[in-house]
Amino acid sequence: MTKEEFQKLVEHGVVMLDGATGTNLQQAGMPIGVCPEQWILENRDVMLDLQRRFVEAGTQILYAPTFTGNRIKLAEYGLEERLKEINGELVRLCKEAAGGRAYVAGDMTMTGRQLYPMGDLSFDELVQIYKEQAQALYEAGADLFIVETMMSLQETRACVLAIKDVCDLPVMASLTFEKDGRTLYGTPPEAAVVVLQGLGVDAVGLNCSTGPEDMVDTVRSMYAYADIPVLAKPNAGLPILEDGRTIYKTTPEEFGRDGRLLVEAGARIVGGCCGTTPAHIRALADSVRDMVPLPIRAAMRRVLASERSVVEVRLDGPFRVVGERINPTGKKKLQAELREGKLDLVRAMAREQEKNGAAILDVNMGTNGIDEKEMMLRSVYEVTAVSGLPLCIDSSFPEVIEAALRIYPGRALINSISFEKEKMKRLLPVAKKYGAMFILLPVSDQGIPQTLEEKHDVIRNLLQEAAVFGFTKEDVIVDGLVATVGASPSAALDCMATFSYCRHELRVPTVCGLSNISFGLPDRTYVNMAFLSMAIANGLTLAIANPSQDMLMNAAAASNMLMNKAGSDIAYIKRMQYFDNKEIETQRQRQAEWMAAGGFTGPIADSAAQPAEAKDALGDNAVYRAVLEGEKDRIVQCAQGELQRGLAPEKIIDTLLIPAINKVGEFYDQQVYFLPQLIASANTMETAIAYLEPLIQHGGDEREMATIVIATVEGDVHDIGKNLVALMLRNYGYHVIDLGKDVPAASIIETAMREKASIVGLSALMTTTMMRMKEVIALASEKQYTGRIIIGGAAVTPSFSDEIGADGYSKDAADCVKLVEKLLA
Repeated sequence: MTKEEFQKLVEHGVVMLDGATGTNLQQAGMPIGVCPEQWILENRDVMLDLQRRFVEAGTQILYAPTFTGNRIKLAEYGLEERLKEINGELVRLCKEAAGGRAYVAGDMTMTGRQLYPMGDLSFDELVQIYKEQAQALYEAGADLFIVETMMSLQETRACVLAIKDVCDLPVMASLTFEKDGRTLYGTPPEAAVVVLQGLGVDAVGLNCSTGPEDMVDTVRSMYAYADIPVLAKPNAGLPILEDGRTIYKTTPEEFGRDGRLLVEAGARIVGGCCGTTPAHIRALADSVRDMVPLPIRAAMRRVLASERSVVEVRLDGPFRVVGERINPTGKKKLQAELREGKLDLVRAMAREQEKNGAAILDVNMGTNGIDEKEMMLRSVYEVTAVSGLPLCIDSSFPEVIEAALRIYPGRALINSISFEKEKMKRLLPVAKKYGAMFILLPVSDQGIPQTLEEKHDVIRNLLQEAAVFGFTKEDVIVDGLVATVGASPSAALDCMATFSYCRHELRVPTVCGLSNISFGLPDRTYVNMAFLSMAIANGLTLAIANPSQDMLMNAAAASNMLMNKAGSDIAYIKRMQYFDNKEIETQRQRQAEWMAAGGFTGPIADSAAQPAEAKDALGDNAVYRAVLEGEKDRIVQCAQGELQRGLAPEKIIDTLLIPAINKVGEFYDQQVYFLPQLIASANTMETAIAYLEPLIQHGGDEREMATIVIATVEGDVHDIGKNLVALMLRNYGYHVIDLGKDVPAASIIETAMREKASIVGLSALMTTTMMRMKEVIALASEKQYTGRIIIGGAAVTPSFSDEIGADGYSKDAADCVKLVEKLLA
């Protein structure tokens, strides 16, 4: 299937996918805990019958049952050496079922292994793992690919890049979103669309998690940012337990009726996930057959994205700042740290610039004495861990830019691509491959343009060259090329002319290095502020500047308001409130320093609001901040500082570490933090406790804590959530015995009784394995286990917990800690 054939298919009307594979096969007799791919090959007629019924129901694209056919998943059953054979046979089986009446999509999903820096799997290793499966599917004759049920945007990127390394078949990508509207890793639907369509996928969407009605808002959000078709593959509602079986209550008629809502919201490709039968697909096909889907729109948005947020760059939108601080040029302290291989300042600068109002963060590692490429990669990992802002990758070396774009889990901005032929020819394909936007630098092989007309010629010529590679004006931001007014009196006027020309004639946004205008002049702040206000009035869209310069940021906010930019009046008020609070805090800090040096208590200190001060008393403590910010590398040093000040190790845990991880839990509940931040903070605390615990035991003050046995139930090989629960519970001092995944009920209860565990924690991700939890509870009763049993997992609900007789349910790791404390109280 060519991309052109795929486009014709989706342009014709609503495209029908198939329904569930796993739940239907289990109804047909597939046992829990077996390798699905192997079972299908041993029971070919069951799969043939199911898929033929899907085709008869109206399916136009069948998913080959290769969902977990990657090397890591197959290795769990000792089948990794049969990868090519298994994937090939399953594609051929699906082709037989399709009988030429439907296309066959090679199906790929997550491996279950955590990517660096949360895990030990590198990005390139993951690409190779996916590439191996993609090659097998392509050689077997798959018509297209589907990357589905993805929880991590970065893993989705790896899979898409792997497929594109193998072939040019169409690729659809589908993520699964939590009830809060984000993936488990905190990605909103808008960011998923921006990043994946930038990578060149042919359709993007969501599947699993909810029924069709609950997907409508997410589909609508995706459609608003999409210039490719949107896909929706909902469950037949949420699973419930009935007569000892997990069932889906949504009827085919209800599924078909609610499926129309998805098409009305912007979906053009629809089907069914867990619990949907051929009858559901037939009802959906009948319901949407005569609908005219919303149009596939050409890209009209200029959007950058991180894994957790999007930033839109609009010609008529507010002026924004690209934070310039993460750049060693002129910063001796940062240079020294980088040469030592440390990134503490980089992380601090990222946090500070986001707090001060930057919309994008520029990252530049250009200094002597370091491996710039290696340090750039490390910086990208570190900055994305502590900030949700999109990145601007800044380097003079194309290989550094390319390496950074490959691992960046978002849509980055390249700083920059010039009209120098060799660099241009190397960087434009790289930018296209990784879906990046770029800053157009109007410099050619002849050097810096000598006249305004020459500069504008270079801009036009480079835009034309970019168009050859498939870029549009929405992918480009033009650098105004600011010169210093001290050397060129017309520098400011020339820039204004370029800003205006790009804004009104070319219809492209602009950016500049703001401080260049005042280089060599006294009192540069006044020049910069005046230039900024004039530039915004003439159409400047972005500036690379230091957002901690309050007067500059205040002038920008005021200029936005005076230009009547959307929302700028409220933004100005908020900016002034932030500035006022910042000023008060600065004065308090100076007052405290004066008092510490022997000064007197002044009016500022006297008038401080005591309740607020008490509430924030831990905010500046190094140990507390290190846990809150996930600073694993410096937590031991911070703890040592507290020990030297006389704080006992157990007090550090009780008064600093525990409150910090509690605050992290609050941030997680409030969606301020997401899974990456939660894991980083938990790992930081674990490092501190591993250092402090021997000191407590040496002091003879070892505390007895409850033993907790946890496991993922038999048949389920997912353990991300379970591992995080174990980590959090250990951080609170509990003795945790983690039995791993796919653990039989007998092993769980035997271990719990032998170790005198107070609590058993059970995890299951899949609806098909939830019932194993009931088996564990029944066996516990039979063996007269006297402890408590708690459950959790993506498919698990409080009502399911009540129905099977569990002692409690937790929605996530932070909630599990609270539940355990409550039960043990």
